[in-house]
Amino acid sequence: MPLGTDTKQYETPNHPYQGERIASEHSLVDRYGLKNKEELWRAQSELRSYRREARELLGQAQDDETVIRRSEEFLGRLKRVGILDETDELGDILSLEIEDVLERRLQTVVYRSGLANTAQQARQYITHGHIIVDGQRHRVPSYVVDIDEEDLVAFDENSPLADELHPERAEGQ
Repeated sequence: MPLGTDTKQYETPNHPYQGERIASEHSLVDRYGLKNKEELWRAQSELRSYRREARELLGQAQDDETVIRRSEEFLGRLKRVGILDETDELGDILSLEIEDVLERRLQTVVYRSGLANTAQQARQYITHGHIIVDGQRHRVPSYVVDIDEEDLVAFDENSPLADELHPERAEGQ
């Protein structure tokens, strides 16, 4: 399917007016600095697809080599992005929470690494082009940061914010 089509990347809740769910969604949107609930629903749909694939792989014969290969690839992908630990197995995917997915977003990584004072400020830095990951500028707050990229998240050296945080560089120019 070509990009730009109108297919949604998420599912909305089945029951739109449940006070408890609305309150928990609002708390997550605030805590992670999400733009709206659509971003939360997108992360929930991603988590649902992980669980669905794990259930499908667990339900198949574990001695089949294609199932073993698919399971190893799937686990490797989730471990690479940091959603699973190195010791986790296929069954551990079923116990994942939405926070596990939201913690791997670039916006959260920028905030947790101390480059921004709030999650909302982290989002602004990213969308305005002040943040780079391994030398590449990323303007999408929902970009999923791999474990090996986490230490490579920094301010762009050409960003005026880099001079504010490192005044010694500005004096040397």
